[in-house]
Amino acid sequence: MKIALAQLNYTIGDINGNTKKIIAAVERAKCEGADLVLFAEQAVSGTPAFDLLCKTTFLELCEDALEEIATHCHSITAIVGSPILSIDGTMSAAVVMQNGKISHCVTKKNITARREMGFLSSGTGLEVISIAGEKMAVIVGDDFRKERNFPRNIKTIININARRYGKGVLSRRYSTIHDVAYIQSKNVIFVNQVGCSGEIVYDGTSGVMDCKGNLTLMMKDFAEDFAIYDTAVEHEPCVLPDALYSHDRTPFNYRAAVMGLRDYFHKNGYTKACVGLSGGIDSSIVACIATDALGKENVRGLLMPSQFSSDHSVEDATELSKNLGIEYSVLPITEVYNSFVGTLKPVIGGREFDSTEENIQARIRTVMLMALQNKTGYVLLNSSNKSENALGLCTLYGDTAGAFSVTGDLYKTEMYDLARYINRKFDNIIPENILTKEPSSELHPDQKDSDILPPYEVVDAILMRMIEQGQHREEIINAGFDCDVVEKIHAMIMKNEKKRYQFPPVLRLSACAFGHERLMPLVNKYGD
Repeated sequence: MKIALAQLNYTIGDINGNTKKIIAAVERAKCEGADLVLFAEQAVSGTPAFDLLCKTTFLELCEDALEEIATHCHSITAIVGSPILSIDGTMSAAVVMQNGKISHCVTKKNITARREMGFLSSGTGLEVISIAGEKMAVIVGDDFRKERNFPRNIKTIININARRYGKGVLSRRYSTIHDVAYIQSKNVIFVNQVGCSGEIVYDGTSGVMDCKGNLTLMMKDFAEDFAIYDTAVEHEPCVLPDALYSHDRTPFNYRAAVMGLRDYFHKNGYTKACVGLSGGIDSSIVACIATDALGKENVRGLLMPSQFSSDHSVEDATELSKNLGIEYSVLPITEVYNSFVGTLKPVIGGREFDSTEENIQARIRTVMLMALQNKTGYVLLNSSNKSENALGLCTLYGDTAGAFSVTGDLYKTEMYDLARYINRKFDNIIPENILTKEPSSELHPDQKDSDILPPYEVVDAILMRMIEQGQHREEIINAGFDCDVVEKIHAMIMKNEKKRYQFPPVLRLSACAFGHERLMPLVNKYGD
């Protein structure tokens, strides 16, 4: 049997556009002699559709689309993911189309992702379908991971899915597929979503694992792809990418970030982005990602030095802009800052310089960036990182502003890894001084992040244990970290939830993103 795997980039709510893509792939599969063509979970609707899944009109449009796709399936069987309306609510289904009509709907039983809970109802789970004279098990989404009793009399399992990207997820995903394939002696065909849907990136990497546990087909990551898999042919095992089982997730993070930003802009009808360039590591990386994703002609930088900014920061940001080939402007904020503070003297005068004056600088810069967005249509990109977001080292309505944060789910040390990767990939496009100078927000004379924190290597090691692994402070201290530092970091995390509630949308690149996998109450007295 020839099986076509169609790994496509869908847009939530664009039922007409998604349907056209699916039909085009069906026709291509027929032309290439396929007996069966497979599409990802919720291909018709795009995912996550959230409250759209509660709208009858939306589901009726999905039903109409399925009927239209089925008319193209006379000489081929297609399995298409879509939400369907049942008497028990909306379900995620693998819709089987044969002989020009819909023959089966295999519904997902296990609703495990928070983005689906409350929007999808549980179905019946795995079903065995006869396709071209061969019986196959068809299963949707996370049912594959939960299923313990695959039928013994079938050789092939088809899993249509919508598994998002996260650091370390790919290796765990393929380990799960391997265990089922090898232990139960089944061929496993896995078709995943690809593309960005808001904050979520789907990595693709669809593939086939044979009954010996060998990966015999692996499709592209972070890109659309189409492949024909012939079950009658002996296949050699694929060479797995080193990064798949390496501790270094940086290449995947970079490709996920570029595709995530590109899709966020293009699917929303945006074309141009602006970045506030400080000469620091974070804004430099965001500018590089934006240039790769959108093209240098669509990215603009604003350099906004104050009286506290060092000369080398302006020089570094200028050099980066020239290396990237993006348009940039230097707009000093000293005069505006002095005017602002002078105006506030009746309210704040006579007090020592503190975070008030620091925050004013950050907010002035945001006002200027937003003015550029409003006047010229350059959408503002946020330049935060997860370490600062966790600790609250950011200014509300200042450096937390922006339409989209492409790096807000990456720790500071991961930002340096990303910068080194970008320099290897693009011939040292980020000036070396940006990588080597000590991190500083330059909001008061000679300010350094190390004035209040140990090195980020230590900070991030503690944060990863607390956030990603859910370790208690005692566990972290017992692992050899300084007690006072651990307590200080924990206190900073706990008191800054209010800031995280007000962040822009953050591209989710980890397996434990704030506000999703890690969701804390806005008012919380537990504190342990």
